[in-house]
Amino acid sequence: MESLLKDQVALVTGGTAGIGKAIAKRFLEAGAAVTIVGRNPTRGEEALEELSQVSSKCDFIQADVSSPEEADRVVKKVLEKEGKLDVLVNNAGVTRDNLLLKMSPEDWDAVLDINVKSCYGLCKASTKPMMRARRGKVINMSSVVGLNGNPGQTNYAASKAAIIGFTKAMAKELASRNIQVNCIAPGFIETQMTGQLSDQQKEAILKEIPMGRIGDPEEVANVALFLASHLSDYVTAQVVTVDGGYI
Repeated sequence: MESLLKDQVALVTGGTAGIGKAIAKRFLEAGAAVTIVGRNPTRGEEALEELSQVSSKCDFIQADVSSPEEADRVVKKVLEKEGKLDVLVNNAGVTRDNLLLKMSPEDWDAVLDINVKSCYGLCKASTKPMMRARRGKVINMSSVVGLNGNPGQTNYAASKAAIIGFTKAMAKELASRNIQVNCIAPGFIETQMTGQLSDQQKEAILKEIPMGRIGDPEEVANVALFLASHLSDYVTAQVVTVDGGYI
């Protein structure tokens, strides 16, 4: 595991907390140089300090990747520093939960912009250098909600379902260039997002999970490591659920 990503360069959005930070940590442990991206500079610097204890090959870029221009700037900055980009993880995401009848256009747009448009902008910016290198790994973060739906999350479910379709189409466009594009669909994972659930909500969720527990971010990071490494060179256009059997 320590050398699975030796000499590789990875970019992880939403990498300052939760699943994104766990993925960045696992990639660093596997020998990659990792740049994490987030909107909050304070949280970014705190995450960078923590990750730097694992490896010095870590960097932080503050950016709002829902803007295609910002996404382009981030990729250019990584290429200027590292000279290449081997692995892209699109993990940036937000929720703005409400029943559809009460959902504002602003909350709809915010979730689709951050969850989907960021994926579009970063994948588009990363495609050229990966095509030139004739290799690359793209991992887009979906959710079991994109497969099953969830009341009060029509915007989130729509965004995560869109990422699945986007991933499959992109994978087929780039397969002949030796670029693998896959999706991870986490279930209920112990993060700040699930931490907002009440004990009653958590109890109801646990009844639906055959393994009887909420997952750890590290368990998602292990799957990301597999998809980022040479071990998955013949795996593309797939959706890997990490959900304890929920789906």
